[in-house]
Amino acid sequence: MNKFRQLGIDEDILSSIENLGFSEPTEIQQKAIPVVIQKKDLIAGSATGSGKTLAFGAGIIQHIRKGAGLQALILAPTRELAEQISESLKTFAKHKKLTVVSIYGGVSLNPQFSALQKADIVVGTPGRILDHMQRETINLTKVKHLVLDEADRMLDMGFLDDVRRIMSQCPKEKQTLLFSATISQDIRDLSRNFMIEPVNISATPMVDPSKLKQVYYQVSGPLKFSLLYHLLANDTKGGLVMIFCNSRQMVETVAKNLKKNGIDAMGVHGGLSQNRRSDTVSGFNKGKITALVCTDVAARGLDIPGVSHVYNYDIPNDTKQYVHRIGRTARAGKDGLVVNLLSQRDHENFGKVVYDHKDFKIERADPPVVKRIETSAASSNARGNGRGMSRSSFRGGDRQDGRGRDRMRTQGERSRPFERREGGSSASRGPSHGGSSRSSDARPQGSGFRSRGGQGGPSRSSFGSRGSSDNRSHSSDRSRPRMGGNRSNSSNRRD
Repeated sequence: MNKFRQLGIDEDILSSIENLGFSEPTEIQQKAIPVVIQKKDLIAGSATGSGKTLAFGAGIIQHIRKGAGLQALILAPTRELAEQISESLKTFAKHKKLTVVSIYGGVSLNPQFSALQKADIVVGTPGRILDHMQRETINLTKVKHLVLDEADRMLDMGFLDDVRRIMSQCPKEKQTLLFSATISQDIRDLSRNFMIEPVNISATPMVDPSKLKQVYYQVSGPLKFSLLYHLLANDTKGGLVMIFCNSRQMVETVAKNLKKNGIDAMGVHGGLSQNRRSDTVSGFNKGKITALVCTDVAARGLDIPGVSHVYNYDIPNDTKQYVHRIGRTARAGKDGLVVNLLSQRDHENFGKVVYDHKDFKIERADPPVVKRIETSAASSNARGNGRGMSRSSFRGGDRQDGRGRDRMRTQGERSRPFERREGGSSASRGPSHGGSSRSSDARPQGSGFRSRGGQGGPSRSSFGSRGSSDNRSHSSDRSRPRMGGNRSNSSNRRD
């Protein structure tokens, strides 16, 4: 606790920190808290799970007076993150009895109207903040502290214009704090236009590369779920598992079939009610649910410790999302395993990951022989009104993948499109992953990736291609988020 005290934190806030069991500040907290207390602008490079909320919250709370109006505004990309930040700030500010209010879409506006009138601190998503600004139900004239948390994610989701509008309506004389895992040109532009001589800091990534093992399995579409089930049932006992899918419907379908086959799995995505999403994440954190099936948007910002395995059931379209996914495991000195399940439809996206991140060492794992499990598609409620993915898409949906084969290791599946031609080997690290592995530095050779048989994986020239009809259901939804939260339940949305 003396180390926190040395950062200049008030005694009442120190008491709250001590009650939470924190003994030593994280790297980002050590670097950020003194800057925040001094009321300087700040750009902090820091990933989820590094202790950012306390890093900005401790300093801000010291400068806020109870009942003096809305003095601090924190923007977050998702409902879950807004709620999580809000709960943490309430704990830190317990002795000062400050009123912290979280506002986001997907819930009624009416309770938010009255809550905003009493708020000292507001945590919200950009769309819902703008909604209240247009209704004139939020007063930003007294804001002294503005925080952009997960700034890169907000911009990736299309909130750049919203963020600019919100920042332009806040007083010029204020402190602006920007936290982001990556610092893009858009973020630099924001800092140049809205910040005054910001202090730049960064923290060492939480993930320990020496503890992280990445593998990929080649699998036909009809056997993809069967392989996932086999690995979960045999190789991940006792650990927390996150399974990433690219669409809401796939989340629902995978979670439903895992549960039907005895795996304690639940799905979380933007189409669920806030209560259900919160209950699911809470159950996962408490160990009541061992497998969380999720989309990138729903998972971003959630601080979930103890994740031992990350499964990419779908490979993301954006390679940055792959980096965010694998950053969920191999934390705090613990081993972590990332498993990529590749059917034909995943080759192009996986090729992008390999090309953009040549430093990643992703090994090919020999798939075990598994029994095919019949699956059922998600309900119509999960599909929503969008096109989504059909049952054939879930089971493979690609003639190239073949059907009716109960053994994986057929000639067509021995191709290694992502393996370096000269091959190689390495010692296996990390948790068990079911089956032997062969080393692959996964680097492009010549004009692109090639299998040993001259077929299979994507070539470099395919990175910018339109893709097959099989890939169109995975196309990125780049439409601007609706103000006031997402009201669509389309199954092919990424949130």
